[in-house]
Formats: sequence, C-alpha cells, structure tokens
Amino acid sequence: MLQTLSTAWFSLPDYGRATVWILVITVALIISVALLTLIERKVIGWMQLRRGPNRVAIFGLFPGLGQPFADVVKLLLKEVIIPARANKFLFRLAPMIALIPAFAAWAVIPLSPEVVVSKANAGLLYLLSLSSMGVYGVIIAGWATNSKYAFLGAMRSAAQMVAYEIAMGFALVGVLMASNTMELGAIIQKQVGGPGAWNWLWLFPLFVVYFISGVAETNRAPFDVAEGESEIVAGFHVEYSGMAFALFFLAEYANMILISALTAVFFFGGWLSPFQGYPVIGDTFLGAPSFLWLGLKISAFLFLFLWFRATFPRYRYDQIMRLGWKALIPVTIVWILVEEVFAWAHVGPWAR
Repeated sequence: MLQTLSTAWFSLPDYGRATVWILVITVALIISVALLTLIERKVIGWMQLRRGPNRVAIFGLFPGLGQPFADVVKLLLKEVIIPARANKFLFRLAPMIALIPAFAAWAVIPLSPEVVVSKANAGLLYLLSLSSMGVYGVIIAGWATNSKYAFLGAMRSAAQMVAYEIAMGFALVGVLMASNTMELGAIIQKQVGGPGAWNWLWLFPLFVVYFISGVAETNRAPFDVAEGESEIVAGFHVEYSGMAFALFFLAEYANMILISALTAVFFFGGWLSPFQGYPVIGDTFLGAPSFLWLGLKISAFLFLFLWFRATFPRYRYDQIMRLGWKALIPVTIVWILVEEVFAWAHVGPWAR
C-alpha cells in the first residue's frame, strides 16, 4: 500500500505535487490558527493564575478544546451587517486582502529539506512584496465603512505598519548580506553547523529588530493601538461583524505564525537541528534536519507573542512611532555597516 502511494506521489507532475502541498498547508494553517486562539487564552490564564476556557469539550474529553470550534460556529451564525453608506464591494474585499497574503507567503517557506511549494530564487522579494499588501486591507477596511472611528483606526494602523515594515526590510537586507541569496532554502543551508552557525549570533540586533517589528506589524500587544478600545472603539474593523470580523482575526493569528516561521528561517536555521555538529548526537535522529525542529522554533516564538500580551502594557501611539523611526531603523542601518566590516574582515558567515 505504501509503495503504491509512493509511486503515485512521484508520478505526479510538479504542479500536481505543489497543489497537494498547498491544500495540506492551507488546512494545517487554518487548524493551527483555531488552536492558537485556545492556546493563547490558556497560556494567558496560566500566567494570570486562572483556568482559561474549560467548558466546551470534544466528546466529553479535554475540557476547553472545543472552544475554538464553538467560536467558529457562533461567528458563522451571526449576521454580517454592511453599513448603509459603505462601499459594499471594498467592504467585502478588505478582509480578503488582509488574509490572502498571510497564506500566500507560505508558498516559498521551506518546511523541511524536501517540502516546499516553490523554490523561488527571489523568495525574499516575494515575501517583502506580500508583507506590504496587508496595509492595504487595513486602509480599505477603514475607508470603505464610511465611519470616522474606523478611518481613524485605519490611519493609525497604517502609519504603524509602514514604520515597522521599513525596519523589517532593513533587517532582511542584513540577512541577505550574510547569506548572499534570496532563496529561503539556501538561506537555511548557509546556517549549517549548529546553533553557533545560525544567523542570530552575528545578526543579533537585526533579529531583535525583526521580531519586535513583526509584533508591531501584526498589531499585537503592546503595539495594538488599532484596538485601543478606550480611544477609538476597536479600530478599523469596528463596523465588521460575523465572519467578516473573524477573517481579520484569522489574518492576525496567521500572521503571528508566519512571522514566527520567518524568524526561525532567517535567524535560527529553520528546519536544522540544534544538535547538528555534536560528535555523538549529531549523527542520530536528533541531529537530522526535519520539520520537527522548525515546528518547535515556531512554537517558541509564538509563546513570546502570548507572553508579551500577558505582561506588557500598551504603548502610547507617540512612543510606538518613536521606537520605530528613531530606534529600530537606525539600529538596522548601523548593523548593516557593521556587517560590511565583518565581510571585509572575513569573520562569521563571511568566513565560509
């Protein structure tokens, strides 16, 4: 049976295998987003000494596990109300513009040495272009509702996203300089040799800037001024309801997983094992590259997202903009110059 399946798999053309992986990754992402909403409430409850969701069970087992699915059913049954004077076409389009780039970016992310939808030579440029699309969904959602509250939230979110997107772009320039390639699989291969050979060591300031910018890009606490309920009544999606409202939050959690995966790929060796290079463990299963290691690294960064929300107070808007323009962007520019010195001296990644 397994031999028959293996033969059928390798007999598929390239586009057939790519289509299968697209379906598998999409379904896995949707399930992961649903479970992440539950894990977030459980983790924050644990940090705040409370239980979190513990009522909705599946077949009477694992109390709370059915909560994300109950939320989906509730949102599906709610009415999607479109304001009378809204631009109805753009109102419906905005959630899709916010969501589709978060899923499309996975086309170039290598999940293991063998599993990747597209080995695009310009994968880094592809990711940069998609990451800039999210801001359009936010602006269109705020403008199309014909509400001053929503439009104010959209402007605040857009200004924040643009500021931190520049910092993320400069951080990726540093990764490009260290790897000398735009293909994500090749960027991982350049980090072979164990944790000491991963990019985080020589690009540590850029790693910090990239991850902080990723938290801000996803409008997560402590940068969630788009949802400062005491100030702007929930931000750009204030007029959305039902599944249209849910799509924005699906995009937010999908972007959290995406940022965590990209951080692991760019700075922590992606699917490479942390035991690689050790004389005894490195030659065993633990030293082999696999999706297991990428999944563990993604989980670690997702935990940081949840930790930040449970502990940090929300920044003021002027503090957020000052951090982006006056701190993070200058740090990336300075470290790019430091990388030039590293390259001239042939140290770190440039010594290979």
